[in-house]
Amino acid sequence: MSTAKENKAIARRFEEELAKGNLDVIDELLSPDFVDRSLLPGQGSAREDFKRSLEEIRDAFSTTGFIMQEQIAEGDTIVTKYMQSGIRRGELAGLPPSGKEETVEHIKIHRISGGKITEEWSTFDVGPLWENLVQEIRERERIERELQVARDIQLASLLEGVPTLEDWQITPYYQPAREVGGDFYDFFELGDGRLGMVVDDATGKGVPAALVMATTRTMLRAVAQASDYSPGDVLRRVNDPLVADIPPNMFVTCFYCILDPKRGHLVYANAGHDLPYLQRRGETEELRARGMPLGLMPGMGYEEKEIVLDSGETALFYSDGLVEAHDPKGEMFGFPKLRALIAKHAEEERPLGEFLMEELYSFVGEGWEQEDDITILTLRRSASLR
Repeated sequence: MSTAKENKAIARRFEEELAKGNLDVIDELLSPDFVDRSLLPGQGSAREDFKRSLEEIRDAFSTTGFIMQEQIAEGDTIVTKYMQSGIRRGELAGLPPSGKEETVEHIKIHRISGGKITEEWSTFDVGPLWENLVQEIRERERIERELQVARDIQLASLLEGVPTLEDWQITPYYQPAREVGGDFYDFFELGDGRLGMVVDDATGKGVPAALVMATTRTMLRAVAQASDYSPGDVLRRVNDPLVADIPPNMFVTCFYCILDPKRGHLVYANAGHDLPYLQRRGETEELRARGMPLGLMPGMGYEEKEIVLDSGETALFYSDGLVEAHDPKGEMFGFPKLRALIAKHAEEERPLGEFLMEELYSFVGEGWEQEDDITILTLRRSASLR
């Protein structure tokens, strides 16, 4: 076999083995003093540097096809042209994963001496990669625009329904962890001047949780306003159809209460939601009622309890995004801290929700990445009644 044919065979085998993911061929066919002449920023030119670069490519790029097109020999130099197809599953040269098959044309120039490759120059057609990147950017921008619209709609729907009651202050706070979230609160006008109030938390975050939230909210509103149902009856009637309507790995925790503002009477039921608190005479009391989360199991019943809020007393309803926030050391905000802060707030003039959020931001510190949606709803009876 002529030297030209031998060198072509070496270059061909080298590229074919690399396409298969066999990096051992580098030690076999590259000379110890090999030099890579086509470097990206930050890359070294030695054989071990070359090997590390190919390891990164192999980890990010799964080859699905390889077609040798042409080889040209000129002295000790071999020019090889081939097409390689694959799926970019990880970040590569600053490009994000695409999850799509891409086909790229490569041209490699190898200098070979004594049966070993001593130098390599390489180039490839970036057109397909660039086109895919442009498409990905446009798709992400479209999704971001749609999520922003969804966020605006969700926030508007929450804010538009906050009622005004004589001698009562109702103050909501809502902050999703992503563009949209699975927490929500709502108010239902009922007969005899009564007001229904609900705080829910759908498992998860983002779009899936928001969709479950929207379904649950619609059901609760329809059932609560359809008849003179008590809180326990409302939760029971919503639970069974919700079991069939949401994914099996999701559920909704829910606290629902009905306020008679004239008497200060509050009757409530709880479907697995974090226990609300009552700020009373400088102390903190839990509002307990038993019940499983909605959408988890059919045929559930929900215990009802009732209290009377006196002048100056405040009820706090919230979601677990508040108590499960962590500081930089990994310590959780937690229920004991929340309960102590509610008692401490009795001496404060600021609204309870505002006070708690300031304490939370102080606890988590700068650069906090919110882990879950946060909802706070306070119901306060005025200190001086007319």
